[in-house]
Amino acid sequence: MQRKANRGAMMDVGVWLRRLGLEQYEAAFRENEISEKVLPNLTAEDLKDLGVAMVGHRRTLLDAIAVLRAEKSATTPACDVSLAIHEEEDTAERRQVTVMFSDLVGSTALSVRMDPEDLREVITAYQKCVAETVRSFGGFVAKYMGDGVLVYFGYPQAHEDDAERAVRAGLALIDAVAALPAREPLQMRVGVATGLVVVGDLVGSGEAQERGIVGETPNLAARLQGIAEPNTVVIAEATRKLLGNLFELRDLGPTELKGITGLARAFAVLRASSVESRFDAMHPGGLTALVGREEELELLLRRWAKAKAGEGQVVLLSGEAGIGKSRLSTALMERLTAEPHTRLRYFCSPQHIDSVLYPIIGQFERAAGLVHGDISQAKLDKLDALLAQTSTSRQDAALLAEMLSLPNDGRYPALEFVPEQRRQKTLAALGVQLEALARSSPVLMIVEDAHWGDPTSLEVFGRSVNRIASLRVLLIVTFRPEFDAPWVGQSHVTTLALNRLGHREVGTVIECVVGNKLLPAKVRKDIVERTDGIPLFVEEMTKAVLEAGGERGAMQTAAAIPSPALAVPASLYASLMARLDRLGPAKEVAQIGAVIGREYSHVLLAAVLRQSEPELVSALDRLMQAGLLFRNGIPPHATYLFKHALVQDTAYGTLLRNRRHALHARIARALEETFPDIAATQPEVLAHHFTEADLAENAIAYWQAAGQRAAERSAHAECLAHLYKGLALVRRVADPAERARRELALQLVLAPVLIATKSYSAAEVEQAYLHARDLCQQAGDVAQLYAVNWGLWLVYQQRCEFKAARGLLDGLFAVARQSADPALLLQAHHAAWTTLLHLPELTACRTHLEAGWALYRPDAHRGHTFLYGGHDAAVCNRYTAALTLWPLGFPEQALATAREAVRMARGLSHPFSVVLALVFAAMIYHHRREAEPAQEHAETAIAVCAEHGIAPHLAAAGSILRGWAIAARGQAVEGIAEIRGGLAAVEPTGVRIRRLLSRVAG
Repeated sequence: MQRKANRGAMMDVGVWLRRLGLEQYEAAFRENEISEKVLPNLTAEDLKDLGVAMVGHRRTLLDAIAVLRAEKSATTPACDVSLAIHEEEDTAERRQVTVMFSDLVGSTALSVRMDPEDLREVITAYQKCVAETVRSFGGFVAKYMGDGVLVYFGYPQAHEDDAERAVRAGLALIDAVAALPAREPLQMRVGVATGLVVVGDLVGSGEAQERGIVGETPNLAARLQGIAEPNTVVIAEATRKLLGNLFELRDLGPTELKGITGLARAFAVLRASSVESRFDAMHPGGLTALVGREEELELLLRRWAKAKAGEGQVVLLSGEAGIGKSRLSTALMERLTAEPHTRLRYFCSPQHIDSVLYPIIGQFERAAGLVHGDISQAKLDKLDALLAQTSTSRQDAALLAEMLSLPNDGRYPALEFVPEQRRQKTLAALGVQLEALARSSPVLMIVEDAHWGDPTSLEVFGRSVNRIASLRVLLIVTFRPEFDAPWVGQSHVTTLALNRLGHREVGTVIECVVGNKLLPAKVRKDIVERTDGIPLFVEEMTKAVLEAGGERGAMQTAAAIPSPALAVPASLYASLMARLDRLGPAKEVAQIGAVIGREYSHVLLAAVLRQSEPELVSALDRLMQAGLLFRNGIPPHATYLFKHALVQDTAYGTLLRNRRHALHARIARALEETFPDIAATQPEVLAHHFTEADLAENAIAYWQAAGQRAAERSAHAECLAHLYKGLALVRRVADPAERARRELALQLVLAPVLIATKSYSAAEVEQAYLHARDLCQQAGDVAQLYAVNWGLWLVYQQRCEFKAARGLLDGLFAVARQSADPALLLQAHHAAWTTLLHLPELTACRTHLEAGWALYRPDAHRGHTFLYGGHDAAVCNRYTAALTLWPLGFPEQALATAREAVRMARGLSHPFSVVLALVFAAMIYHHRREAEPAQEHAETAIAVCAEHGIAPHLAAAGSILRGWAIAARGQAVEGIAEIRGGLAAVEPTGVRIRRLLSRVAG
């Protein structure tokens, strides 16, 4: 690629070194073939290998190399020495940058009073003074605008204390400019602001080319400079938050600034403060470190002792991000290494909040040793070996294999259960596993980041909380304060909130990180004060000091975090951004890994990054050496985990929108092509990446697949989450017919789930079906119209709007007969017998009952449960037949048929069908004035509704029937109160009380 003519044909690295005053290294650079191409990628370790032993020289070179990396083709001012390499690529980033804008006071008046040549000398001296002063504080002169200068702190090389550096540079500038030789004293104004910007775009060409900055921050800095008094630095509120009380400030109050929305609070910097200790002036704060937790660890050990003795214990461990929850859990595991016990660890994930049983599946895969590349048989063999340790039954093994999405190769019995039954048996099998493990040895069970747990996993953990009181199990659940743990208050449950560390504990953390290296006492004191008691800050700060090397570098890096507890996220961002900038080419690997997720596999990263294997391994090693990643396993079968969620956030946040879109799309395509098992078993993962890639149609298809998969497992909460995410995207589909088709498919999955979670006649259900009917017309989809009209019939039926319900029957029969599909004809009879029962037209009702019963085939029609009414048609046929036989004068047949309905429903293990059968059997017992069995059936129905969180309208019907039974058995007051409670409970469901129940209530 040709360079600009004014840059010359070749770059001389020796000239570049001489400009830096480091010409003594020219021979070493030449002997090691350090070319203009290699130079921008040099690291601190490379410089050591080249013989650059002095820390100050390495620091000077690294700062200049950072400028090269970001300004490969920019023409830099005289103050900024760089090697310009032109590449036509977008290197702009989103970054937190502190911008300083300085201006010479009275320059217009000077231009009137002075000769142009004299004025030129003054301006040149001023600019040189600014450049030298700014460079000494690690700033970057981005642009000269006459007597104005735009300066960046935090780009192209971030420092952990960029805001502090900017203010100190501003104060130093005032003194330095005042000391310049001039006919009259020179004064200046300085404005400083911190915020998120897009920086790095190439603007202009030739000698005018520069790295542009976009955002409110530079404008705010310029406006603050405009209100500053001569020889004063004025800073913005965001910058003040990063400084704590390092400086004495004068509050200028809310100020109206041109071009800035609302009033901006500003502060004039008077001088550096004389505060001795940050902990004396600021609220203590902290993130990750296993120090100062002796009491908490002793508490966990006491709970472990109880658990070993058979008194199962639960500890709910809460605290802010980075406070040390995981480290405390690790400390307990280390203490128990020598003790015989079983360890179970579950890691919840922010990208898998709606992925059913994600942390539990992950734990099983790790325990069984399943790795990418294993064939199905190998995975099954490994699973069998694991389950043999707990003498797992073959049925439970089949359920757990299915949970892991492993095919049954014939070694397990076939599972004949319907989804809800399968779900319940799977959850029960997980409980049996825990009990079996606890019988053989004490169990330490750790659930990390429960605030990111999917609803089904949280249900499993909740069941564990309830059952382990008599097991040899200690369960530790970690979560952030925003998570409302539902298990508080039980006698075997302990809550433990972690607080921040004091000076002594911080010193101990420093010792742990430093090891046998030397660290000057003043540097140690600075770390103690500046890290503000947050464990993660202590670790990151100390590592940055050690990386700087030597006392001078350590002293510069020790000002690593601007400090105040109120600004922890911004402070941590600056610290981590500085470490990312020092990674060189490995920074791109961190960014792409961050797009994939908190945890990712080597194989997927390689497929997305498209680098050679040696380059990729080298970059990952660099990330691990920098303490940003953990690795589990050996490449290419390794997986990687960001040390902290905020590390991932920082790397991800630097990417511009178009770059993020492209990477998410590449990841999604790689998952489709290379990991079809993930696409099939975790469609929500691909849906997430396609959504973030702004590829709506692909995302919608996967959200629908994820919703359908969750619905089949009766994981209603996850199902709704997936479907609503898909519906939020349909407006992005350009073609109207295609948009209608996509939305219709989502609505047809959504409506039956809403029936199960709310009620048949809830407003949301009607709206879903009405909208689906409109979509059928827009999409021209006649085939789906039958299911939509059946759903609308159900809504009107349950509201006792029998005229509207009956009006839809002819249409259902017409479509069913035209299609010659026995399944559709069965469902038409299903609708007819239900409506005719309540008109009542009992003879016609019996005709449809008999016709439907003749059509029903269990193997063919049980799957209709999820599409038509959420209950089994045969069960409905039997309890409707019972209600028809009673008024026709066949009481014994009615009772026998009602009992048959209950038996059939229980055989299906479908909770919704069971509840319906129980309620209508209770009605038959009511008609027979048999209070005891009526109450028994009603109470069982209520219990099933509560257990599964379903059918509030049927639970209310159960309360009405139970109330009648209580009154009939001599407790009239209590019974009437129960009936009234049931009537009140049924109203918000939208279901109208029917004639059958109104007789009971009456």
